[in-house]
Amino acid sequence: MKRKFKYLVTLFACFFLGVAHGAERVVVYSWPKTMQADERGSYPIELLQLALSKSGRAIVARPSEFAMSQYRTLKQLEMEKGIDVVWTMTNAEREQQVRPIRIPIDRGLIGWRLLAIQQKDFELFQSLPDETALKTLLTVQGIDWPDYKILQTNGFKVAPSNFFDGMYQMLQVGRVRFFARSLTEIWPELKSLRDSDRPIVVAPRWVLHYPAALYFFVRNDDEELASAIESGLEAALKDGSMKNLFLQHFQGILDQADLQHREVVELTNKGLPPQTPIQRSELWFNPKQGF
Repeated sequence: MKRKFKYLVTLFACFFLGVAHGAERVVVYSWPKTMQADERGSYPIELLQLALSKSGRAIVARPSEFAMSQYRTLKQLEMEKGIDVVWTMTNAEREQQVRPIRIPIDRGLIGWRLLAIQQKDFELFQSLPDETALKTLLTVQGIDWPDYKILQTNGFKVAPSNFFDGMYQMLQVGRVRFFARSLTEIWPELKSLRDSDRPIVVAPRWVLHYPAALYFFVRNDDEELASAIESGLEAALKDGSMKNLFLQHFQGILDQADLQHREVVELTNKGLPPQTPIQRSELWFNPKQGF
């Protein structure tokens, strides 16, 4: 009995000591363990860890177990089923479902879209007379992605798909003529397709642009995590560490994209929430300034 009593006393002492010293909280982000080698996830993961380290809170981030669609990932977050943080493009519906931290983590690069095409179509895209001709060519987007509606409402012919890998397969077999991907996504994705007998390349000349924000999202009631991420990001913006991380990951991509020598097709994004901090110019990529 004495031994049991001592054990309980020790247990409670450890509990209260942990509370007093800010016991570490582990949160799960939506990029799975199986995709840790995928470079598309490296920047948001590193930025999340940077923000948490600057928040002054004892919070550490760990990867999820499984890959899921955007729709399912957001549902898992909303219903508190093993996901605590998601990064994805915002729209009005998503901001009602879960809680955005309104600092665009990629400075809006998610809305700068290059076109993945079959190599055999390179000259076709080079010689298109105007953007009206571009819009007559069938493209593809995820049915649960905000980009699907953006392209549709701007007059593009868009085929829907539920499966990411299937979209590139549709391009490879010629069911669609191009697949618009963000600057941060397209080259890592094309790298994985190098061994294909139907080469996929970045189209010349064109770049699509629409205002868009890639945010960290948490559950609506998770005040602690929302506050930690927001304060950490603001600190990283102020001390320049977010800029350094951004340039470390994306300077080469921006140089390769050579946006100043491309024809920009400006699109509207009617799903962009009015609370988006467009007025904070320091948060957004400016191709003329290079940051």
